[in-house]
Amino acid sequence: MTISDDVRKDSVREVAGAPEPKWGIDSPATTVFDFNYTDGRDQLLRLYDKGTRRQWIGSDRLDWSLEVDLDNPVGLPDDINPLFGTVWWDKMDDKRKGEVRRHFEAWRFSQFMHGEQGALICTAKIVQTVPDIDSKFYASTQVIDEARHVEVYSRYLHEKVQMVYPLNPSLRALLDNVISDSRWDMTYLGMQVLIEGLALAAFGVIRNMAEEPLAKSLNAYVMQDEARHVMFGRLALRDYYPQLSQAERDEREEFCVEACYHMRDRFLGEEVWERLELPPEVAPYVENSETLRVFRSYLFMRIVPILKDIGLWGDRIQKAFADMGVMAFADTDIDAEMASDEAAAEEYDQARMAHVKAVADLA
Repeated sequence: MTISDDVRKDSVREVAGAPEPKWGIDSPATTVFDFNYTDGRDQLLRLYDKGTRRQWIGSDRLDWSLEVDLDNPVGLPDDINPLFGTVWWDKMDDKRKGEVRRHFEAWRFSQFMHGEQGALICTAKIVQTVPDIDSKFYASTQVIDEARHVEVYSRYLHEKVQMVYPLNPSLRALLDNVISDSRWDMTYLGMQVLIEGLALAAFGVIRNMAEEPLAKSLNAYVMQDEARHVMFGRLALRDYYPQLSQAERDEREEFCVEACYHMRDRFLGEEVWERLELPPEVAPYVENSETLRVFRSYLFMRIVPILKDIGLWGDRIQKAFADMGVMAFADTDIDAEMASDEAAAEEYDQARMAHVKAVADLA
């Protein structure tokens, strides 16, 4: 996929503050009612119960009074910036480096925001199309989760970073495929496993490495929700995929292979380098840099073990992951990772409450 001149112009307009036009996708889907109200699966019902109890309010749980340094909004170390150490970076003064940091984080968080709107739409579609009432119950809690995620990322971008980029063309193409497919399981597979799995890894980089407290806590709280969402997809698809024919599983594996290569090779932030009018050779350098190679591999830490867990683990998908250099993630303890995501959010809550108490004691 190439970025057209129209897309480049849209990028400039949105960075300058004009909103992107609305985007419509035709989605042939069958609405399914399930009248068997008493035969839900225990694991999904427990997840639904947790989902209802773990709702939170963005304006209350996050400290929006915190100031953000526009020259380094997230507070990530420069040595993980793909331009760090290059002749282009070394020639920049402090002001220009700050501009690069701000644009790149605006682009990154904008894709988080757009992806969360995609998740909002996909989860609403799951409520409509999934055949089991217990799945409808849980998906309904995820709808409000995703709305909240769009809200907090939008507020962070508009109020704190004060810059928004449009939807990346490659993420747009993947969302188009997922939303337009009429089969309910493909919505789960594309969103709950692939897009959410990728997002969890990207969120984790910020939660674990950033120094700016608002970005850290925002991503930690979103990850707490996403851990439940990925578990939801695992439970539903792990029950369903053994019922499919080998040809049907092969088709889904091929979709995963194409999507994973697409996410690895296309989600590179070219719009940032173009907007900043950096030399054309920057884009291929970034694509092949060691920093980005390591980061792109890390993005698959959740996806690989989940696909193995739900039974999409044929020769085609194993060969692709071996080619990408991410097969080592196949043995990742995904339950331990999800438990860690939940624990991290609880630690932020404890620190926040301790700070609130300390301020109150001084009053």
